[in-house]
Amino acid sequence: QVQLVESGGGAVQAGGSLRLTCAASGRTFSNVVMGWFRQAPGNDREFVAIITWNSSTTRYLDSVKGRFTISRDNAKNTVYLQMNTLKPEDTAGYYCAAARLPYYVTWFHGDFGSWGTGTQVTVSS
Repeated sequence: QVQLVESGGGAVQAGGSLRLTCAASGRTFSNVVMGWFRQAPGNDREFVAIITWNSSTTRYLDSVKGRFTISRDNAKNTVYLQMNTLKPEDTAGYYCAAARLPYYVTWFHGDFGSWGTGTQVTVSS
């Protein structure tokens, strides 16, 4: 099992930026897809971005394309989510997750077996 700890959340005004960091420990995560998901009160958890084990492929929620960038550093066991031009609708708890299966590309939350406890992002208008 991978232990994941998110940081970097906070409160910003619309148009601002934040960089979320996910530190992983435990079993190796360098061979699995890593993802960021978010959940706002009253809403289901939704996929935000994923990145493959070798960083060759990324995929984003349509509403964050061009504003968010996911990256990873396997040597540091860390995944990042750079969030620019933030909007009030981006307000949510953001969760880092590791896929269950190695070398399997997915963005379905049910395929992720390790989750962090989340970091809150609040964007005011």
